Amino acid sequence: MTSPSLGKPKPQLSFWQIWNMSFGFLGIQFGFALQNANTSRIFETLGAEPSSLALFWAAAPITGLIVQPIIGFYSDRTWHPKWGRRRPYFAIGAFLATMALCIMPNSPSLWFAVGMLWIMDASINISMEPFRAFVGDMLPPLQRTTGFAMQSFFIGIGGVVASCLPYIFSHWLGISNTALVEGEMPDSVKYSFYLGAATLFITVMWTVFTTKEYPPEPHHQNLKNREKRKIENEEESKSRIQKVGMFLLLIGIVIIWLVNYLGNKYKELYLLGGGLVFFGVIHLLTVLYIRQGRGYLGLVHMVKDLNYMPKTMVDLAYVQFFSWFALFSMWIYTTPAVTSYVYNTNEPTSTAYNDGADWVSVLFGMYSGVAALAALFLPILAKYSSRRVAHFISLLCGGLGLISIFFIKEPNFLIFSMIGIGIGWASILSIPYAMLSGSLPPEKMGYYMGVFNFFIVIPQIIAATVLGFILEAVFGGQSIYILVFGGVCMIIASLLSLRVRSSEEVVV
Repeated sequence: MTSPSLGKPKPQLSFWQIWNMSFGFLGIQFGFALQNANTSRIFETLGAEPSSLALFWAAAPITGLIVQPIIGFYSDRTWHPKWGRRRPYFAIGAFLATMALCIMPNSPSLWFAVGMLWIMDASINISMEPFRAFVGDMLPPLQRTTGFAMQSFFIGIGGVVASCLPYIFSHWLGISNTALVEGEMPDSVKYSFYLGAATLFITVMWTVFTTKEYPPEPHHQNLKNREKRKIENEEESKSRIQKVGMFLLLIGIVIIWLVNYLGNKYKELYLLGGGLVFFGVIHLLTVLYIRQGRGYLGLVHMVKDLNYMPKTMVDLAYVQFFSWFALFSMWIYTTPAVTSYVYNTNEPTSTAYNDGADWVSVLFGMYSGVAALAALFLPILAKYSSRRVAHFISLLCGGLGLISIFFIKEPNFLIFSMIGIGIGWASILSIPYAMLSGSLPPEKMGYYMGVFNFFIVIPQIIAATVLGFILEAVFGGQSIYILVFGGVCMIIASLLSLRVRSSEEVVV
């Protein structure tokens, strides 16, 4: 594949070229779907209390917060004549994620499982983050909504199959759905993870070997040389970064002090306070490096670019915050909510609990299936309205779907809730990235796509630190109300999406 000439638009790719470059997302979603549908089940089987689930789940967003911007930053600066820019990261992440998926269901203890979640999520993120930048690298603006929608299609298909695997193994193939030894996972779950590992590796490597990347353009080739020089607007940048760093550091210290003053009653908030302190220190360290004349360091450029994000990205940040807070609430608490509210059991070793947990896996597969179908129609809806209107409608459907679970006591009727959630999920996975990609400097596409992940993982980290408290202090331990709360958050996100203006709004 030849590179488009400087100043000329990228050529449009064929359907099968877009298919091949997106196919790896099928396997990546196998990994994420198995993680999302079964992690709470694994934790509870190993002895976790429902009120602690959100804190244990914090491993996943924290790894994404750290890994994705770093991978994006360095993938922008990577080039190999044979492997290209993004594909080396696809391959490395696929290998590590495959190993982690095989180990996760065999965790011997709760803390081992939490640690393995860190490793598994980091590995999947190494592969996933460059896929987002891949669309911006390879497709002209006219095809980017289609490119991200194709990724959503594969995410939906992968979610359907992977989420249903425990149910398929236990109910269709007769494989045991309960473990003989307390604290072990059933064979149905173990085999699901093994199959997911194989699928992830094969599909990602398919994209690696069937897609060729464009050689570096001049703005990529000159990126490293520009960064060796003194940073632009040094005094202004230094002042802004220092103010942000001091603010984050102060807020983090106050939160930690309050938690300690209250006698560690809300110890989950240590995570939030510690994170703010960490990023405050990183900002202040950046200021120190600038004063020392070391503005060429990668850390300096990452922090500077973080503080000078494009306006479209800032507008989308608010939408992403409420969208992903709602999703994280759903992923953590759907299993305990459905098993307790619909199946009337809180005992992880009971048959009713495992039947309910299996049904949750099926429901997650169903909303993923709806998302796969909805992804085919989103480009059409965006074309005849706008991207922001399409996102508004989709998120509204998702919020109403979550809230509707409260009004349903018959397991089979939960399918209708999944329709709305699936529509919202399809849009979350495609429309924001299509709106964002045209607003980013091409030579920093990978980094900013990684930074955009902040607005996915920060609400998840906040959810991990506050949902346990909200569950016990506000909702009396009733998980179903967390899902209603999540639905309200998604409706707020839908309204905020109407404020977003994309630089390519008329081009879908």
